Amino acid sequence: MNLYGDRGNILSLRRRCQQRGIALLVDELELGQALDPAAYDLVFIGGAQDREQRRVAADLVETKAEALHQAVQQGVVLLAVCGGYQLLGRYYRPAAGEELAGVGIFDAWTVHPGPTARRFIGNVVVRWQGATLVGFENHGGRTYLGPSARPLATVVAGFGNNGRDGSEGVVQGESAFGTYLHGSLLPKNPRFADHLIAQALRRRYGEVELSPLDDLLEERAHAQAVRLATKKSIFLRR
Repeated sequence: MNLYGDRGNILSLRRRCQQRGIALLVDELELGQALDPAAYDLVFIGGAQDREQRRVAADLVETKAEALHQAVQQGVVLLAVCGGYQLLGRYYRPAAGEELAGVGIFDAWTVHPGPTARRFIGNVVVRWQGATLVGFENHGGRTYLGPSARPLATVVAGFGNNGRDGSEGVVQGESAFGTYLHGSLLPKNPRFADHLIAQALRRRYGEVELSPLDDLLEERAHAQAVRLATKKSIFLRR
């Protein structure tokens, strides 16, 4: 799914690998196409609207769920954004229509409170491992984490998972990450992109130290996103 420009995450990973001489091969899996968990070091699932999610949900559960569980158990890095995040939880209950069963990678569930409920839209800043992550969120569903999951980050400005508990995203185990941050996420957050790359390499080659890159443009984009989000946050509280 890629209705919100999340392909930029793949482009960011490709560029950051190429600049370091790391070979990166990208496969796109179609509906009905099986996933070989041993063939990949990183799996990415992007976001979409409810109609697109319905098309994908059944395929994930029926065709790819077992392989995704095996991949995560083997340490394959998994990044799921927005709709992908929701579908990899226990279930997604939309504003109308039947509940969608999830893959169950994440100990989390998502409920849309209804068509009159506020949609969470805007710039986001979150605190992650002593640094900030920035992005743009656009979701009606409220996601809640179970006891075996932990938040990816803590909200500084924006709504996050549900607008109540200050959590954003999810980490399951050591290698599965879910988030509502579009933007795209990785181009504006090079440190997090490198975190995923290093983790994917570590699984196959052991400990690695990534060479530093010139991230001046990325840092400027990141700083501008922080300014926009915090200004919006101050305005909303008045």
